[in-house]
Amino acid sequence: MNEFLDIAFDVLRDAFLDTLYLIPFLFVTYLFMEWLEHKTGEKTQAAIERAGAAGPFVGAVLGVVPQCGFSAAASTLYAGRVIGLGTLFAVYLSTSDEMLPIFIAEQVAPSTIAGILALKVVIGMVFGFIVDAVLRLTHHPHESLRIHELCERDQCDCSHDCETCEQNPELAYEHHDDCADGCDHEHHHHDHAHDAGWGGIAKSAVKHTVQVTLFVFLVSFALNAVLAIVGEEALGSFLGSNEALAVFGSAIVGLIPNCAASVAIAQLYVEGVLGFGACMAGLLSAAGVGLLVLLRTNRRPAENAAIVLVLVVFSALCGLVIQALGIVF
Repeated sequence: MNEFLDIAFDVLRDAFLDTLYLIPFLFVTYLFMEWLEHKTGEKTQAAIERAGAAGPFVGAVLGVVPQCGFSAAASTLYAGRVIGLGTLFAVYLSTSDEMLPIFIAEQVAPSTIAGILALKVVIGMVFGFIVDAVLRLTHHPHESLRIHELCERDQCDCSHDCETCEQNPELAYEHHDDCADGCDHEHHHHDHAHDAGWGGIAKSAVKHTVQVTLFVFLVSFALNAVLAIVGEEALGSFLGSNEALAVFGSAIVGLIPNCAASVAIAQLYVEGVLGFGACMAGLLSAAGVGLLVLLRTNRRPAENAAIVLVLVVFSALCGLVIQALGIVF
């Protein structure tokens, strides 16, 4: 009984810690998105589209920062279409999650660590630019901001009451022009700055953050419980059974939206259980809880499934190429 309680406590603690550090990332991201929604207009939209051209470069560089906070932020920004798909992939592929702390703790050579981080940045950046180029060549239009859709779906009380506008035309003109014309839901952009100032923006950001944080905590708790039952030894046996299968297996394990995935892959590589190709495949697909946030905020199941599939297949292919070329840091 005591052993069960100890395991339960460890699982609960790990889930809490895995989720705790995400809160500031999520809050700042939602705060920015809420502010952006108030200022949305043709000029803002055009500026975002222009900035998107360099998005994969910025995303790959930021993504390499330890922990998966930036992948969670990128998922949120993509759900609101503040960033493009290429930038999202760049962040996911370069995210180092818990790899760096493990390597440092195991005293891995600095040149090896630097080489792996640089390779992840380059792969993420190149693939991000390729994705954006393909979307442009196929005449895939840049989607408009969808921040207001997140507000409406999560009922964060941040949208302006259209019925009030219709009953009080003078308020409509004071708050925004759309309501004066009958509140066009298609292009309805509310103005928090007039409605409730920064207090309203912060309130909405807090509500979004709490909802996503609770979702991430519950799923992290379930995943930690499964991993505690399965054990790292069984995971190591699965990944080390065959070199080619290890690459695909590692890429699949990396998809687990929990820092335990990158910890296991990094540890198994240090112990010599995984080859470098398999290690890279797992670390490339290990986007951490960013995938959880994507599933929670981007309510397009088919699109989310396609993103996950492309991520794991591309990561595995990179691992196979690295293995075939005998690249080792």
